[in-house]
Amino acid sequence: MHQPDLLEFANGEKVRPTFSAGEMENRVAKLRGAMAAARADAVLFTSHHNINYYADFLYCAFGRAYGLVVDADSHTTISANIDGGQPWRRSFGANIVYTDWRRDNFFRAAQKLIKDGATVGVELDHLSCANLQKLKDALPKCKFVDIAPAVMELRMIKSKEEIAHISRMAQIADLGGAAAVAAIAPGAGEHEVALHSTRAMVRAIAKEWPHAELMDTWTWLQSGINTDGAHNPVTSREIQRGDILSLNCFPMVAGYYVALERTLFCESASDEHLRLWEINCRVHDAGKKLIAPGARCCDIARELNEIYREHDLLARRTFGYGHSFGVLCHYYGREAGLELREDVETVLQPDMVVSMEPMIVIPEGMPGAGGYREHDILAVTEDGNRNLTGYPYGAAHNIVRN
Repeated sequence: MHQPDLLEFANGEKVRPTFSAGEMENRVAKLRGAMAAARADAVLFTSHHNINYYADFLYCAFGRAYGLVVDADSHTTISANIDGGQPWRRSFGANIVYTDWRRDNFFRAAQKLIKDGATVGVELDHLSCANLQKLKDALPKCKFVDIAPAVMELRMIKSKEEIAHISRMAQIADLGGAAAVAAIAPGAGEHEVALHSTRAMVRAIAKEWPHAELMDTWTWLQSGINTDGAHNPVTSREIQRGDILSLNCFPMVAGYYVALERTLFCESASDEHLRLWEINCRVHDAGKKLIAPGARCCDIARELNEIYREHDLLARRTFGYGHSFGVLCHYYGREAGLELREDVETVLQPDMVVSMEPMIVIPEGMPGAGGYREHDILAVTEDGNRNLTGYPYGAAHNIVRN
């Protein structure tokens, strides 16, 4: 029995999209402008973030390749047969399915959609060496150019619809923060607090976006020594009275990432903990004032460094002061050109969305031990910024006594 390498599976009806047709058409029009500048006849995206951004389809790889081919006239996602008709229902534009009956059918789909001899934009920061070679073997006359830096710059400027979407999600994160605080008490496991927060956010997302896929929303609640890393997983450690806590709420809708991050304490905090916490909040306050059009990422970082240096805490800083928001997260990628670090010279522009999240860590055994981090999401405006985060921070609000 002969099985097809490729097929179409338009099963059911297209679902309600995350963004309007006009929004998606505008993104693709700007992409085609970038293609023209790179003299590319087509692009083949392979990353979660660019496929999601340009097609509103978020794939689950499970060991398989996925793609989006855009040229002057067409716009087609490439998906695996394991996903049935969901990629077609979700995709803005057309969809082609490859089967598992023969190895490397993904590249046969690329052959079908891309003319051999074309100049093709690819993501060299995502495409593996092995798959790039397979692509060259499938399209031996093609020339491949790196389109990733150019499209990253396009994603860094958010549309009005994107900012509205991120704003609604930030409100969901605030709800998650309140739910977590309600569950914090001596003897409560980190995982139980995190579950309480995540359930609240997922239910709120289902109510706010009844047409959306529910995936990837999660919470980290770190306590004691577990607060020393910004991305430390939840454990079953039981919270103790006097513990420093780090709350991280991450609602996810359509691959868009937002975060609420707060330092808290369970019932009490030592004088040294309060002193360090107050300094970190002071850096946070100063940083939010610096987010404005014309400011360079590196200059913001250097100015905030001076506050830490004044208190002999600069060596305790663990990472940059913030990053871009949008289609990105620990799964989906990063707009690395928009991070508030000393080595990034990007100039802030209106409609960029960034975090301010200073963090210091004091090692175990020292007075005030633990990790301190506050995190707000700021949309850059014509004359400054608009804070999308509403949850309070600091000792006046976040010493939790339930």
